[in-house]
Amino acid sequence: MSTTRDSVLMPTLGSHYYTDDAVFEAENELIFESQWYYVGRADEIPAPGRFLRRRVGRETVLLVRGRDQVIRGFLNVCRHRGAQLCLTETGDTGKAIRCPYHAWTYGLDGRLITAPNWQAMDSLDRDGYGLHDVHVEQWEGLLWVSLAERPEPLRDQLRPQIEARLADYAKFERYDLGGLKVGGRVEYDVAANWKLIYENFQECYHCGTIHPELVHTIPEFQSPAMGTGGYDPTGYAIAAELDSFSLSGRTVLPTLPHLLPEDDRLYYGMVVRPNCFISLVSDHVIVHRFEPLAPDRTKAVCEWLFPAEVVDSGDYDVSDAIALFGKVNEQDFAAAQWCQPNMSSRAYRDGGVLVPSEQTQIGVFYRWYLASLGEVA
Repeated sequence: MSTTRDSVLMPTLGSHYYTDDAVFEAENELIFESQWYYVGRADEIPAPGRFLRRRVGRETVLLVRGRDQVIRGFLNVCRHRGAQLCLTETGDTGKAIRCPYHAWTYGLDGRLITAPNWQAMDSLDRDGYGLHDVHVEQWEGLLWVSLAERPEPLRDQLRPQIEARLADYAKFERYDLGGLKVGGRVEYDVAANWKLIYENFQECYHCGTIHPELVHTIPEFQSPAMGTGGYDPTGYAIAAELDSFSLSGRTVLPTLPHLLPEDDRLYYGMVVRPNCFISLVSDHVIVHRFEPLAPDRTKAVCEWLFPAEVVDSGDYDVSDAIALFGKVNEQDFAAAQWCQPNMSSRAYRDGGVLVPSEQTQIGVFYRWYLASLGEVA
């Protein structure tokens, strides 16, 4: 993507990238089913038998903690007749995974244990009929899966993105995401293409227009030139007259325990491709997970993470901290929904344009996206 010779504006992707079923199928195959994909937190399945069910591209995946405490991933497909094994997003399988249709039963390690009338099939090689497994790795307490046959190391996908944003991976490690606990969670059904949401998060040209609470908290976001040249790796400062990153600005939670003095009172936001946003502030971390469901529909899950003692003690009210980004989410998702209907307009057939302050970060996203689809930016 580049500016035209007679303009400082850069073209966006064409409208069909936001509406076309064939494009969405290609995204599923070449991005969501090929790269490491964020599915949830390890502490959501704390004990053997606990599971998560997640959509990954066009597949449904189960993540189950085994008796050996290892979290494994499987396609949610019975080897008998293809029934879904788990019918809810989370739950407890007990000591084994039992198909609700014909009761084929699998161990928590995915191996076939038994089936009704097993005597008639006792010559069957059980090892050949275990569940289809998928790759699972943990990173900072977050669970990622890959449907690729031989995926690259998860670290190789994630670490360069963090370093490009913060210029120092050690800075990110100080927030200790794996040591935090969910203190708030909101799920959104957004009637918009996932890329509209991602583009919005990577520019602040809109901030002064639709985010009054956010620009009050971080005055630098008021400037329509904010973001020109890309992210500032030193972070964005909270307003001097405010105490914290919260809706009132007054709720003061304990600073995250491993931060350094130079980390205090700063905000960092980042897209971690392909389906995660992370926002870092001094007393909590915000993590978004996205499930693209259709060209015009995206599920978004936002979780606010705090130290366990903050969540468990009952001594702290985290609602004020949650409320600020709750407002930001509602405003951003509404904006994406304003745009989606006109992605199919004849007036937008060739797409729109990016102003200079939008071009660097969204340009990085476009280059990654088009390269993932095998196209030239």
